[in-house]
Amino acid sequence: MKKNGKAKKWILSLFLLIILAGTLHSCLQFRMSSSEINSYFADKKQKGRIINYREGFRIVNYVIVGDDDKPLVIFVHGSPGSLSAFIDFLGDSSLLHQAQLISVDRPGFGSANFGNAEPSLQKQAELLKSVIKKTKNNRPVFLVGHSLGGPLIARVAMDYPELVDGLIMVAPSIDPKLEPNEWFRAPLATPFLRWILPRSFRASNDELYQLKPQLENMLPLWQKVMTPTIVIQGKKDRFVPYENAFFAKEKMVNAPVTLVMVDTMDHFVPWSNPEIINAAITEMINQHSKTAKKQ
Repeated sequence: MKKNGKAKKWILSLFLLIILAGTLHSCLQFRMSSSEINSYFADKKQKGRIINYREGFRIVNYVIVGDDDKPLVIFVHGSPGSLSAFIDFLGDSSLLHQAQLISVDRPGFGSANFGNAEPSLQKQAELLKSVIKKTKNNRPVFLVGHSLGGPLIARVAMDYPELVDGLIMVAPSIDPKLEPNEWFRAPLATPFLRWILPRSFRASNDELYQLKPQLENMLPLWQKVMTPTIVIQGKKDRFVPYENAFFAKEKMVNAPVTLVMVDTMDHFVPWSNPEIINAAITEMINQHSKTAKKQ
């Protein structure tokens, strides 16, 4: 009888765990559906278009808004996240007056193979390259990357310098020495435990678990970045140490780097301080325009 009782408790616990996992899967997605995106733009003067295509087995998904005769700004979210992290930027009329705007789903997030991450920043950069090449059209391209989006846009500038005219890294995780030693990521990456995680967190854990070696691989490549760069960092950031900004200044020896340090700001800059990102975009576009006129 005792064995039967223990077996019932084990089965009940497993059943409750499956229910909890299913609930988390449905609630913690950090993404908007196509209908939610279309609804967001319903009352906007300029509508967002959802672009979705395949590169090999990978799905590339992004939203594009604005006139294609203006400079192009591409937003890249962190981990976890999706293109919806920058949705309010895509609806900003002041930005749309200056540029065409794109927000992308990184691999494993949003509608880009949701839950199936791509830990390699080099391979992520290849996918982002395809977006740039499809939309560049002989105009300047500026990349905005938040958190893990920061090292990704840097990797694009390292591998495809001809495609990038400016970088804005927002609270970027770029210094491998500053990456935290999070012991729990290894067991959560095992097949037995991965299924428990919501797909957004599964993808996030898979790439964050591999982030430090990815950043170490990039160490000799920072000198290849030559494009103007603005690094935005808050000193109250509990997720990414603010010293990452100094790493950018130290390693990017062939690029003009501007640091925007805010004592009272935390990690969630796109939501708490969007005006700082907007100002950086405006400055980047204006400086590029002035430089182009002098040439």
